[in-house]
Amino acid sequence: SCNAFTNYRSLQLTSNDYERKSSWNALFCQLLGMNCATPTDFCFSFKGFCRRGGDTDVHDSGWGMAFYNGQGIRQFHDTEAAATSEIASFLGNISIQTLNMMAHIRYPTHGEVNLANVHPFSREMWGINWVFSHNGDIPMFKCDDGNLPLIGSESKNSTDEKRQQSYFPVGNTDSEALFCAILNALKEKFDTLPSLPILHGTLQDLLNEVVDDSPQSTILNCLISCGPHVLFVYSWPGSRAGSSVWNGLHYTVREYPFGKCRLQDLDYEIDFGKITDQNDRVAIIATKPLTKDEEWTELNRGELILFDEGVPHKSPASCVEVELQGHGLHSKVLEHLPIQEDMKRYRLKTSFYEDGGGI
Repeated sequence: SCNAFTNYRSLQLTSNDYERKSSWNALFCQLLGMNCATPTDFCFSFKGFCRRGGDTDVHDSGWGMAFYNGQGIRQFHDTEAAATSEIASFLGNISIQTLNMMAHIRYPTHGEVNLANVHPFSREMWGINWVFSHNGDIPMFKCDDGNLPLIGSESKNSTDEKRQQSYFPVGNTDSEALFCAILNALKEKFDTLPSLPILHGTLQDLLNEVVDDSPQSTILNCLISCGPHVLFVYSWPGSRAGSSVWNGLHYTVREYPFGKCRLQDLDYEIDFGKITDQNDRVAIIATKPLTKDEEWTELNRGELILFDEGVPHKSPASCVEVELQGHGLHSKVLEHLPIQEDMKRYRLKTSFYEDGGGI
């Protein structure tokens, strides 16, 4: 992956702010996600990630984090640069353990610098906390006039406008507008709680629909979580016109036997072999690889991966096992059908999942 620019530290300071190079030569924003088999603290990865928020990279227009504690979430948002934020420093130096987290550092291309526009965004739907972060540019959702586009066939075909528009953005980013549109589409489609295979296929279709609206100019990398266990990761990577800077998503799975890891953005190393055991496993998702000595895999264009217990699941078929483990959606609001009935209701056969199809 490409650095946002070659020598960030050489920039001159004026009025305590960085004189940035053209935004056409920088990554939009950057994402960090962690999904774990056992409760794990995020200090190591978060420390390195924060250096990119105004120290080793240009993303100094705010940062945010959300992580699950059971069905609840803890959220932190700040308009200060992550590299100098006292809140970020505090979180990077205490051992808070979680199974599922995401963080975001911002370099704005749409929307002002204020707390309302800082990712991750969260909403309650079906008695479940949903959390979302995005990196990229979505022409379909540059909707400053307040008219939120509808996605999903159920929303488009519905005549009940109140049902179509249950969620609206608070800020004015295309990212939050997309998140609200996804939730509106899911709420319109389902009157029982979807199983993970059904949800995977539906999200794949919705995100593909957004990309298909303007595939050449859309860059859509996002993290979506819907509970303490699973993290959906989608990538439609790309570069701005006239720029060679690539905006994508990468992941690595850290598991037994563990070894030493050194951060890319900070002179800091940990020997995980001394503090972990065979039950531990962590998937790290980042816009650019965070470490020097681990193998990172870039998501394919249009790929949607569900992470559970640090394991990537790349098709609806592989999500069946996760659902059967009890790591799917849990709600007191909607009925949760057995997975066999859920598949039957949507007229999907096991062979369909085995082929890796969508819905």
